[in-house]
Amino acid sequence: MRRTQNPEALQREGTGLSLVELLIALAVAGIIAAAAYPDFGQHVVRQRRTEAQGALQQLMQQQERYYTLHNRYVAFGAEAADADARLFRWYSGASAGRSAYEIAGRACDNDTIERCVQLVATPGTRRVDTQFRDSECEQLILTSTGERRATGPGRRCWR
Repeated sequence: MRRTQNPEALQREGTGLSLVELLIALAVAGIIAAAAYPDFGQHVVRQRRTEAQGALQQLMQQQERYYTLHNRYVAFGAEAADADARLFRWYSGASAGRSAYEIAGRACDNDTIERCVQLVATPGTRRVDTQFRDSECEQLILTSTGERRATGPGRRCWR
């Protein structure tokens, strides 16, 4: 003999999650998020480092054009007063506040600015995103002689 069930009882049984099921789902989501977060953080650092490298290369091209016209390079930075130095962007991103690196142009080690320029990108200064850190590479340096280096312990800073 067949038993007839109340239609309201059938509807209540099939809807929603129990509290235990919800807690299990949240725990699984939390574990996945915790595992993915360090990778995401490293991805952001690499992306911002790549942005700085592109800015350094663009600025070096600008320095080479300037050298072709004036037979010397230009030192520049955020506080530059010289009109020619102000032609050079001193931050890595679209604006200073959204940039991760502050960039300065100065004479190469043991040389003069007229003969050699090195562009130095420094992460997380007071003029750019102060929270940004790049502990692997620290400062990125590009010279007019073609040298690419970093001051940090990382070996793969320039790919």
